[in-house]
Amino acid sequence: MRVLVTGATGFVGRNVVRRLLAEGVAVRALTRRPGGAGLPAGVEVVRGDLEDPASVAPALADVDALYLFPVERTAAEVVAMARDAGVRRIVDLSAASVTAGLHTNPVESHVARSGLQWTHLRPGGFMANMLQMWAPTVRAERVVRYPFADEPMLLVHEDDIAAVAVEALLREGHHGAAYTITGPAAVTVREQVRAIGAALGEEVRYEEVTREEARALMLAQGGFAAASADLMLGFVEYGGDAPESDSGYAEQDWSALSRPWPDVEKVTGHPARAFAEWARDHADDFR
Repeated sequence: MRVLVTGATGFVGRNVVRRLLAEGVAVRALTRRPGGAGLPAGVEVVRGDLEDPASVAPALADVDALYLFPVERTAAEVVAMARDAGVRRIVDLSAASVTAGLHTNPVESHVARSGLQWTHLRPGGFMANMLQMWAPTVRAERVVRYPFADEPMLLVHEDDIAAVAVEALLREGHHGAAYTITGPAAVTVREQVRAIGAALGEEVRYEEVTREEARALMLAQGGFAAASADLMLGFVEYGGDAPESDSGYAEQDWSALSRPWPDVEKVTGHPARAFAEWARDHADDFR
């Protein structure tokens, strides 16, 4: 069996690759920059960009299953190419916001209409996002500056997403399923900061700032923090519209995600991992 992993150098994709290798599966990894992929030995690393479907076509040859990173603009074409190349199964990365009804995901629709075996993965917010948002100031000052101190967030360990993905890619019984993937309990920003400090064995301070102040800090930081600032802080909703209320993130209707979902344990047989465990796994990234 051969599996093509797109988004192979991302937080989830790397773990999908690692887990597939551990299963003895032939892994082909798609990346725009093969020379800097840093993937394990034994992976067939190929050049390709989901923004340019023609570049993906050679990577689909002799592939049985596809882990699909979502690129809405080209998803229909890539899925059709996969079907025509003989791919039998697609597992796509979606988002828990679809479960919550905050938006629809065209990628899911294209995959479901493909005629192939399919599974949607709908993770909550990635614990790993905190590496890109908070690690710079934790490393430099041992501080996190953010609003919404006590709002609960259902975050998920990126490797739990990968574990569900690999089960759906390799085992039977997942066709037509949409798995909502969360951690075992909601965790507030204050609790996250305490967990990072505990993992480091040092105090990490939390400083409450306004949404506007947090937005300025995230924009100045660049990268993921800048790109996601408006959505994370509630200045825009999914789809890009301004929210009806100006009080931000806490006003969005996440009622469908007010409790943890059991899908990680249901699929893998193991409970989802808590934020404290994630913080320990990534302690060196915060040092």
